[in-house]
Amino acid sequence: MDAQGRGRADNIDPADQWVINPNTGEYELRLTPSTPQSAVPGPRRATVRNSTVAPERETVPKSPGREVPAPRRRRGAPEEPPARRGRRPVKKKAKGKKILMWTGGGLAFVLVAVSAAAYLYIQHLNDNITTASDDGASTGGFSKGKAINLLVIGTDKRTGAGNEGYGDAGSVGHADTTILLHVSKDRSNATALSIPRDLITDVPDCPTTQSDGTTKVIPGSTSVRFNTSLGQSGRTPSCTVRTVTELTGIQPDDFMVADFNAVKTLTDAVGGVEVCLAKNIDDSDSHLKLSKGTHNLTGEQALAFVRTRHSVGFGGDLSRITLQQQFLSALMRKLKSNSTLTSPSKMLKLADAGTKALTVDDNLNTIGKLKDLGLELGKLNPKNLTFTTVPVVDNPAEKTPVTVVLNNTTAPQVFSLIKSDTSFTAVKQKAAKEKAAVAARLKGTKSAASAVRVRILNGGADAGSAQETLTWLQNDEGVLKSENAGNAPAALAKTTLEYAPDQADQARRLAAIMGLSGSAMKPGKSVINSQGLPAITLTLGKDFKGAGVPLTSTAGSTPEGVQKSTADKVECAK
Repeated sequence: MDAQGRGRADNIDPADQWVINPNTGEYELRLTPSTPQSAVPGPRRATVRNSTVAPERETVPKSPGREVPAPRRRRGAPEEPPARRGRRPVKKKAKGKKILMWTGGGLAFVLVAVSAAAYLYIQHLNDNITTASDDGASTGGFSKGKAINLLVIGTDKRTGAGNEGYGDAGSVGHADTTILLHVSKDRSNATALSIPRDLITDVPDCPTTQSDGTTKVIPGSTSVRFNTSLGQSGRTPSCTVRTVTELTGIQPDDFMVADFNAVKTLTDAVGGVEVCLAKNIDDSDSHLKLSKGTHNLTGEQALAFVRTRHSVGFGGDLSRITLQQQFLSALMRKLKSNSTLTSPSKMLKLADAGTKALTVDDNLNTIGKLKDLGLELGKLNPKNLTFTTVPVVDNPAEKTPVTVVLNNTTAPQVFSLIKSDTSFTAVKQKAAKEKAAVAARLKGTKSAASAVRVRILNGGADAGSAQETLTWLQNDEGVLKSENAGNAPAALAKTTLEYAPDQADQARRLAAIMGLSGSAMKPGKSVINSQGLPAITLTLGKDFKGAGVPLTSTAGSTPEGVQKSTADKVECAK
């Protein structure tokens, strides 16, 4: 019961009523003159005359805008119809709250439903992922702030319907197609290095995790085909990783393995890949029959295209590698096209197909990690993705060459360029900055190595780098007048070589030996070495990769005879 109702029950004067206070504009309860009025303007508390009514319970009237009491009815006047009382604001607000409650509840339900669907789909993708242990062979996974080395392995294992015509019937899944993808630290360029399956190399001992969780060391082999680094004798992808590291000196961060089905499902997921042929292809082994011109390949045709070799080039594995590189270039162009990136259905289909088709190392065991890797790779511009192949020559030990061996002249140069994070494709902004410095500082006479007097400082390279470089210069390069001067006063991002004007010929010789660019050479002053003689100063910066690894930033220059192509150009298979 409210204050007015209780007041009438206790003989409060019926003339008491709610009125507007002119000073405040608010409603107040006006009592009889016999009741003292508060001197404080604003809402007042009702005071009960009869002290027998519980005095401790005082009621404060509700503020205006919440509930306004109805005017006093004159005696004899008819009561207001119930409908007028139903128009009170409080009841309108209650109805508004009810509507808001239903609307908010509906919205919440939709959000929960969508979130649940997204969560379930992510769980679905996670369930698709098949992983294999890296067995400690990799670096432990890619990092966003560093260059990325991803090993992509295509096997010749026959799985799934329709694959009976491809590969060896009893193959356990050898490393049939292997590409080492190097993505630069700044993501401005990348190099895809194909490794021939018939390359003769050494396979190291491989510690391998077994199905019961134990580790078994699979013995290595010398002078065997590269493709036996996987599948043979129970070797897993981690063994291929170890073989690549030993062959190139480059340790992969992660690996991915794809079989025949992966090619079919991925090309279907993007709606086909467009390839160009400079001549007709009719290969009875791969069952590929295509006319000269442009074709959009999906499914079986796409797989047959990357497997064919007898109708292209010289009919060998190296010709097939060129064909595969052209196919991957076309696939990347399709992936980067608006038709793929702006289609949610295609992206979801691609995610589903990709997670089903690939086996990845256990550092990429969630869709979140794969997404992060995809975002890093997505920063690449196809025109700065270079495809090349490990330089090889025919195996001289075979009368009729079937296998190949490393070209010991150019292969080490290719490996060094990748290790030093040097692009095989000219990135104009960098090339322009280097050009003037190289022309001005590297041209001119060079002293003999024995005449170079140099102090070596460690200015941010790995511990021991100064001593490692000293030993290499003295033992391998004949720079005998060199000494280890310890750590530099401050760390440097780039390796520098400071020299006085009359020492330029020494500096040019050391720059040539070290593989330094013109921008690394800093004309300045000489320093006095431990023997009291003037010397030039070599400070090894954070970019130093190791003794003997060139630091020249010659973007776009590759060793003579090394073939390359870029992903942005459409090339027709010959």
